[in-house]
Amino acid sequence: MTGARGAVAGVLLASAVGPGCAATTPDPHAAAIAYASAAQRGDAAALYAMMTTTSRRDRSPTEVGAIVADERAELAEQAAAIAGPNTRLEATARLRFADGEEAALDMRGGRYGVTAAGALPGGGRTPEEALQQLRRVLARRSYAGLMRVLSPSARASMEDRMRSLVDGLDDPGGLPVQVTGEAAVVAVPGGHQVKLKRDGGVWRVDDLD
Repeated sequence: MTGARGAVAGVLLASAVGPGCAATTPDPHAAAIAYASAAQRGDAAALYAMMTTTSRRDRSPTEVGAIVADERAELAEQAAAIAGPNTRLEATARLRFADGEEAALDMRGGRYGVTAAGALPGGGRTPEEALQQLRRVLARRSYAGLMRVLSPSARASMEDRMRSLVDGLDDPGGLPVQVTGEAAVVAVPGGHQVKLKRDGGVWRVDDLD
């Protein structure tokens, strides 16, 4: 299907998920049946009411009505398929918090489970989602979060480098320090180098490798 499937049938039903999602989340089966019933009747107003806010911005009620009128037979066929015994429902919800973070939830066995959350990144289902998670943990300056979004090999490599640096700094008083004015370079065992800079009489780490 093209017209109705792309413009109406393919929209996400407006089932908002709130903070108390375990108790207040609408039944997606009921939403699917309601959609099938509206599609069977050719009820453009009901179909429009089920569309998300974003979808409503893209198409006016008049445009949806025209699509439904043109695709009436196709919508009826789809409605019969949705209400059929072999239909398998997959429900996904996104919960947006006040600070802009999001949690993705998938329904399994009649219950929603967290697929990924900003504080508990679990890897994106697309490259874009993985990059979004990386941005979030970097914005929070979260080392633990960064470890969770890295692949096992990248995580192991970073942890090895950090462990090597920690071991190399075990006796900082015995390390060779080259001071040049307000800057200093320290050679650390394990092939590391730490650059320091003095600002206002206080030495701070400026770079490390």
